Amino acid sequence: MSATKQPGGLEMTTFTLAKGKTYQDFMAANAEVDVWLKKQPGFQSRHIAGQPDGTIIDALIWNSQADGTNALHKLLNELADSPVHDLIDQGTVSWTIYPIYHQLKSAHS
Repeated sequence: MSATKQPGGLEMTTFTLAKGKTYQDFMAANAEVDVWLKKQPGFQSRHIAGQPDGTIIDALIWNSQADGTNALHKLLNELADSPVHDLIDQGTVSWTIYPIYHQLKSAHS
């Protein structure tokens, strides 16, 4: 089997918000995280979505799985005091980073 270049890493984090916190609270607190993410090596994009049951899906695209994993460890240290952490029910957090094997971009972008 020949080695193929993977186009990146897909980071998927799901969680629910802490009791009494709103999506608007979460998005406002993420302004600091967004600025920080834009400075990280390999960062491509971030997409935040929500399910009807209140689960938040935070999806990031990285140049590689290693870039995403390294950024997670840096975030936990460099933004340890960020108010965003208090808005998340930490017991519900699920974090995974997957290799991307296929990527298709719109001809209209």
